[in-house]
Amino acid sequence: MTDGERVWLITGASSGFGRAIAKAALERGDSVVVTSRRTAALGELGPTDRVHPVGLDVTDAAGRDAAVAEAVDRFGRIDVLVNNAGRTQVGAVEETTDEELRSLFDLHFFAPAALTRAVLPHMRRQGGGAIVQISSVGGQVTAPGFGAYCATKFALEGLTETLRDEVAEFGIRTLIVEPGAFRTGLFRPQAAYISDEMPEYAGTVGPTRAYVRDGHGAQPGDPVKAAEAILTALDADEPPLRLVLGADAIANIERRLGSLGDELDAWRAVGESTAVDDS
Repeated sequence: MTDGERVWLITGASSGFGRAIAKAALERGDSVVVTSRRTAALGELGPTDRVHPVGLDVTDAAGRDAAVAEAVDRFGRIDVLVNNAGRTQVGAVEETTDEELRSLFDLHFFAPAALTRAVLPHMRRQGGGAIVQISSVGGQVTAPGFGAYCATKFALEGLTETLRDEVAEFGIRTLIVEPGAFRTGLFRPQAAYISDEMPEYAGTVGPTRAYVRDGHGAQPGDPVKAAEAILTALDADEPPLRLVLGADAIANIERRLGSLGDELDAWRAVGESTAVDDS
């Protein structure tokens, strides 16, 4: 995807990864439609002929359709959709209410799925495009207190891996981005949603709450370098399905893959013993 100017539609672009990706796209001469619930800072990204801000709550169906239509009307096409809008949520499974769980799935799963469906007809007609899902190391690795968050990212990754096999023939690429700890606004004061605490989970979920509460500004990852890595992956002749960002994320996923392999080997005989006897 290196030929000519691209048009990007980026959600959650007022800060963090969304803003960094928008700036990186602009620096290379592309145009961006940037969305946020609060649009005051969006106009500062670049020249008005290449930056089109749109107020959008991604959980609003009418707003999603309007944002896609506005992007196509403004620039004539959408080459890259970046589903970035999101938030942190902490709570043990027992602490997390149905309302909290459904709300997070609306934001992290149903909204990206709907926006993906909305742009696919345009990408098929124009003969290509890219869907970028900003997932997380939490899309592969879990931690106490991050059950709801990880569940949404696992779901988004499963959907996107399937999508890859459905749309590749149309020239549409899919990229799942799995960052570790980066200095975005996810851990800033009052940004994370914290479920009501139960004392029974102080020992397991307590350290996660403390990590989120005290971790803002101490994360090792640079969002600007993450944006550059994402553009590098999109420009590759053979881009990855998953782009893991940060040494912390790579190490954690490596440990998980090793553990999965060990468990599969340990229980292989039991699993293989379940065939019908005459098969």
